[in-house]
Amino acid sequence: MRPRPAAGAGLGLALLSAVTFATSGTFARSLIEAGWSAEAAVVARVGIAALVLALPAVLAVRGRMGVLRRNLLPIGVFGLLGVAAAQACFFNAVRYLPVGVALLLEYLGIVLVVGWTWLVHGQRPRRLTVAGSAAALAGLALVLDLTGAGRLDPVGVLWGLGAAVGLAGYFVIAGRLDDGLPSVTMASAGMAVGAAVLLLLGLVGVLPLRAAFGDVTFAGQRTSWLVPIAGLALVAAVVAYLTGIAGARILGARLSSFVGLAEVMFAVLIAWLVLGELPAVVQLLGGALIVAGVAVVRLDELRAARTAGRLAERPAEPALAADR
Repeated sequence: MRPRPAAGAGLGLALLSAVTFATSGTFARSLIEAGWSAEAAVVARVGIAALVLALPAVLAVRGRMGVLRRNLLPIGVFGLLGVAAAQACFFNAVRYLPVGVALLLEYLGIVLVVGWTWLVHGQRPRRLTVAGSAAALAGLALVLDLTGAGRLDPVGVLWGLGAAVGLAGYFVIAGRLDDGLPSVTMASAGMAVGAAVLLLLGLVGVLPLRAAFGDVTFAGQRTSWLVPIAGLALVAAVVAYLTGIAGARILGARLSSFVGLAEVMFAVLIAWLVLGELPAVVQLLGGALIVAGVAVVRLDELRAARTAGRLAERPAEPALAADR
């Protein structure tokens, strides 16, 4: 049976979001190699994107500013952890690791969410989730290639795992935000907070904020620094967020996040085509295990959500008479 047009459009938007998000590491690499600090690249990316999305973000909550005020604290934490920390750690990881490997490490954050909900909320994972998590961790061992000749830089690995923590925070906090808060407002406000915090820490000397406004090398060609900046802000942030939000509205948050796993494969492909980066065979196998493990975790979540939905829709049993 052919899918409904709406579902097909939602799938197309979600895949476009995954492709555009996947370009961020490649754009950032050209800036970092030209002398930019990872933190400066993040500030430029999310700061410009927040400004571009500011108008639709304000219009989305026009007449409902109360919902924004209720969520100021979660938005602030979201901006600190899910935006600033996650992206700064990922871009720092890209300094030392191939883009695809850095993104694979970041996506382990989905497995960290399983551990968080178990330890903090007592939600013991189901068997399928445990199996998916184990597969992802086994894939991590292969990606790190601890016994191989091309071992990864441990500094880059630590940055990649830091990005995983940030991504886990992204999912945990996003799942706790008020349902009445529009996604575009959350995205714009969160990016504005992340950019402001990184900029402030850079101005006081806590974080390095270096930028070079000359030509950079991108896709083997010398070009203006504005090209990767525009790519980071407009393609890898604005287009990525807007298409992701639109896709999520059609497919639902859980299914669209599952489709978003394609970002890993797109990132590896883009880095190969543009930068000539291709992980070793053992790392590709490990990456496949990580993606498969995370996909299993997502599928288990979708199955649990469908089961819970069916139980909620089931009519209540008639109450027994008091004299029985």
